[in-house]
Order: sequence, then structure tokens, then C-alpha cells
Amino acid sequence: MDDKDIIGLSREIGHLFQQDDVYHGYQIAKQIADDDQELQDLITEFNRIRTSLSDEATKPDGERDINVLKQLEEEMHTSYAKIMSNQSMIGYNEAKDRFDALLNRVLTIIRKSAEGEDPDTADLTPSCTGSCSTCGGCG
Repeated sequence: MDDKDIIGLSREIGHLFQQDDVYHGYQIAKQIADDDQELQDLITEFNRIRTSLSDEATKPDGERDINVLKQLEEEMHTSYAKIMSNQSMIGYNEAKDRFDALLNRVLTIIRKSAEGEDPDTADLTPSCTGSCSTCGGCG
């Protein structure tokens, strides 16, 4: 077996990944979030506030207004909370967590195998994060 065989198998894994339900769920959730105009408006507003905060924070000491900074920080936290409570964003984050968990597991198996572990038993060692959506452990 040579490098071409390993690259070919990697491409096969890529194709299998793109056929997996977790991948499709992630792509659908991403599209829903991208198409959610309310969410996109919230993100635009958050970015506007973040830019204003950065502009104010980088002003010279004599021109920087601490009260404006505090107000913008408060607005940014409120804006972020609205984004994260949007149903499309919640769905996207849950789908992304499942996708990332699968990808991390595959990469861990490959990495451990490359380090000499038995490919048939190499796997991600689950650790509890408190979020069952990203766990394959105690289920």
C-alpha cells in the first residue's frame, strides 16, 4: 500500500461523511439559519455593536468614553443573548455539535491508529460535558 491508497481511502471517507445523516442534518440546519432573516438581522446588529465597541475602545485615552463603552458592552451582551435564543441558531448549534462530535471521533480513530493503536479498538474516550447532544457515552 502506498500514499495514493491512503489518499484514496480518505476520499472515500469524505464521500461517506457527505452521505451521513449527521452531515445532512448539519447542512439543513445551516441553510435554515442562513435563510432566517430575523437571525441574520440580529447578527448584523451584533456586528454593528461590536464594531462600535471596538471603535470606542481604540480611541485615545482622552477621547474614550467609559459610559459609552459600558452601554455598548451591555447592548452586545443583550444582542448575543437574542442570537443564541433564536430557534434557527439553537437548531444550528445542536446540529453542529453532533457533526463536530462525529468528525472528532473519526479524526481521533485515525490519529490513534497512526500513533500505533489498534484501529479496531481506537476510539474517542468520552468525557462528560453535561451536554447529551455531543456525547456518545452513557446514552
